[in-house]
Amino acid sequence: QVQFVESGGGLVQPGGSLMLSCAASGSLFSFYAMVWYRQAPGKQRELVAGMASGGFTKYADFVKGRFTISRDIAKKMVYLQMNSLKPEDTAVYYCNGVGSSWLPRDYWGQGTQVTVSS
Repeated sequence: QVQFVESGGGLVQPGGSLMLSCAASGSLFSFYAMVWYRQAPGKQRELVAGMASGGFTKYADFVKGRFTISRDIAKKMVYLQMNSLKPEDTAVYYCNGVGSSWLPRDYWGQGTQVTVSS
């Protein structure tokens, strides 16, 4: 079972930037794609971004043009560069792996807290 450990979260002002990191315990090729989800208090967990091994990416409409997902296969790392952050981006961010259906495994790590506030 591949495990993921998220890091890089913190407190940032609106309009600021933050880079999240996800360290995998196994090969990223164990999955069709890697994804970032987030969950705000009182809200459902939602897909933020994903990148397939073949290079295909997808982004939620609310982050297009602001967030960029990337990966380093050799280092077994996945990243999420977040720019122009808004207060509504405040949430716990999680990484996970998905199959070709783009549905995440029903196993989540602790995530990393991102708080956007002035």
